[in-house]
Amino acid sequence: PSIAGLIRIAAMLFSLGTAWLFVQTYFNTGWKVVSLRIQFTVCSSFPSETQPLRNKCGNKKSCPESTFAFKVSSGAANVVGPSICFENMMIMSGVKNNIGRGLNIALVNGDRTSLWILFSLPDIKLLLDFLKAIKSGTIVIVASYDDPATKLNDEVRTLFTNLGSRHVSKLAFRDNWIFIGAKGLKDKSPYEQHLQNEAAKNKYEGWPEVLEMEGCVPKKMD
Repeated sequence: PSIAGLIRIAAMLFSLGTAWLFVQTYFNTGWKVVSLRIQFTVCSSFPSETQPLRNKCGNKKSCPESTFAFKVSSGAANVVGPSICFENMMIMSGVKNNIGRGLNIALVNGDRTSLWILFSLPDIKLLLDFLKAIKSGTIVIVASYDDPATKLNDEVRTLFTNLGSRHVSKLAFRDNWIFIGAKGLKDKSPYEQHLQNEAAKNKYEGWPEVLEMEGCVPKKMD
């Protein structure tokens, strides 16, 4: 064949090779895209396998049947109020608008799991009467807000001590305090936190940082 014929044959072979490379690249890429789409569809069809179950009150750990789940937070300065969640029920919070400055107290009857709420009593006599009327076996949950201590007297402190508190005797102006005890508790409660108002250590101007406690409390504290 002539030189011109050889050039035409070479050009044809080059075109065929380029087309074959294009086809191979296109189909290989297309297969990868399809594979990714199939994988994504399979994963998104089973969200429950990748999402952990939510524990009561949003706690980190679940609680056994013989206990109640709880999460208690004190107030933040005099701006954000405290909150009490019990058995996945938010029974006291700023959103529910049932909190007040001072001591926010919730009572839980372990037998009937019914709730009573009392908050920011202006009269110390009302608090005394309230604490004295608590029935044996009742769980008492307390969260402070702003200033929990100014109106407390020795008799009130003694009543809280009898409920299992270790720290109420030294609770002072603008301290933060959260506590879970019970009427008839023989020993001191392990469910308590206290943070003193100290200017050098306070997180907020004039107030310590927020306290938060979560866990499982026995249905019958004794």
